[in-house]
Amino acid sequence: QFPEMLTLEDGIVVRKLSAGVFSCSVRSADLAVKRGDKNRDVLIQFHGTKIMVYFAIFGGYVITSLVLFKYPNLIHKKKELKFKCRHISHRGGAGENYENTLTAFRRALENGTEMLELDCHLTKDGEVVISHDDNLQRSTGYNYSISQLTYKELPLLKTELPLDFIPEDPKERRFTLLRDVFQEFPGIPINIDIKVDDDNLIRKVSDLIKQYHREEITVWGNFSDVITRKCYSENPRVNLLFSMWRVVNLVALLYSGLLPFVPLKETHLEIFLPSIYSRRSLFEHLSKRGIQCYMWVLNSEDEFKTAFELGATGVITDYPTKLRKFLEDNSQYR
Repeated sequence: QFPEMLTLEDGIVVRKLSAGVFSCSVRSADLAVKRGDKNRDVLIQFHGTKIMVYFAIFGGYVITSLVLFKYPNLIHKKKELKFKCRHISHRGGAGENYENTLTAFRRALENGTEMLELDCHLTKDGEVVISHDDNLQRSTGYNYSISQLTYKELPLLKTELPLDFIPEDPKERRFTLLRDVFQEFPGIPINIDIKVDDDNLIRKVSDLIKQYHREEITVWGNFSDVITRKCYSENPRVNLLFSMWRVVNLVALLYSGLLPFVPLKETHLEIFLPSIYSRRSLFEHLSKRGIQCYMWVLNSEDEFKTAFELGATGVITDYPTKLRKFLEDNSQYR
């Protein structure tokens, strides 16, 4: 016996009208609910799958980044430099001798320095001279720029500055030419700060580096990214410093996990201490890629110790005698 009304699946309703006569109808609301439930279940399942895929991709990225950070030579060939310096003299040891002079450079080498750091400018007649300042007021007492004068017109250095040499000897008080440094110290690594954005200066320095066959034992650059890029473009065979912009970029890559994947053209990192960039893990990673890390300008034993314990390759100092004694007394940092 058939009931008066029968509700089937999906909201279909069968009604008995008379003997042998039936009507069928669909309860659209019920059907919509049921279909909605099914669609919702499918949507939830789809989103759940997407989330799992995202987590899998992110997890794979993190693991790959960590592995390559620890073993960068899996994808990057290690840079093979011809020198590795622990003891670097800033301007030849500006705290002990008259900065950027041959006398300072000689004394620094006598006190164990392995690299000379110096600054370059270009005179009016195209000579590359060693000087930190373009303006001559501080070093000579004359308010001129180096670029305004020929080399012969440059005044002598002040006699009253603390300097342990014969102050009345004109040879000792002349500005030093870069070629003189290259001639006197042919095998010593030189760290050159190109002080101004001058294409002629960059080209002249590059020509001198090539003339004295020093591409492999010279490093150059500047805080300015513009200058450093020009240096690399002029002579990519010379070892290159990180510009300040590239240092910031380096740290961003470090904290995003992208650093292990990115090739680096630079060979030397110079940073201040203390600094947010001073991370032992960063130094270790760069060292494995053949990039040397120097901290500057450090002038106390506590600073020397901190730098070497962080994993710095070398220290740039104004006091070569003090750094030499520290390294002699602390053989673990040599």
